[in-house]
Amino acid sequence: MKARQTGFTLVEIAIVLVIIGLLLGGILKGQEMITQAKIKNVVNDFNGITAAVNSYQDRYRSLPGDDQTADTRWSGAVKGNGDGVFGVASTTTYTVYNKVLAAAPTTTDESNSFWWHLRLAGFVGGATTGAAAGQQPANAANGIMGVQTTGLGFTSNIVCSSNLPDKIAIAVDTQMDDSTAASGQVRATLQTGPNPTVPATTTADVYAETGTNQYLLCKNM
Repeated sequence: MKARQTGFTLVEIAIVLVIIGLLLGGILKGQEMITQAKIKNVVNDFNGITAAVNSYQDRYRSLPGDDQTADTRWSGAVKGNGDGVFGVASTTTYTVYNKVLAAAPTTTDESNSFWWHLRLAGFVGGATTGAAAGQQPANAANGIMGVQTTGLGFTSNIVCSSNLPDKIAIAVDTQMDDSTAASGQVRATLQTGPNPTVPATTTADVYAETGTNQYLLCKNM
């Protein structure tokens, strides 16, 4: 008697392929939703910091971090020098956006005191004592947000966000500015490592979406 062969029918194979397709579609859609959420968060971070700075200046007539009367307003706070930039006495010497602190900010850490003053004023959340009071907040891409004066061709105060994947960086620049890395109110530099310092001029004339590139974005304040 001839043995009967067993196996999947065409209908069964088709059903399995449909299920696999639905699963892959759901995964890809979920990843895209996560990316869109991160883009929205980064845009909101830039806009939120700008709004917080404007609100602080309206209330106290000073730039957070550079505020000369912060120590009289909040016990233990470090005041700035009131020169309108994030730095020290000389307007050509500046502090940087990514300075990690081991203790509370000092008079030479105005880019860190920036966050301290905003937290003390209640415009952003976070610790108000110790080193954590002056640390830069994290962004949606596991990078950091920070402020400094000059960089990427800007001669003004800027706010920066690091470790942004290429797709997110391009979308943020497109939504907020001109989608060009080297010009406009939002500019970018291609990163070679996490949380890099801000170069004087951009190292990325145009964006390249490779799936692996990361960018540091800075916005004019």
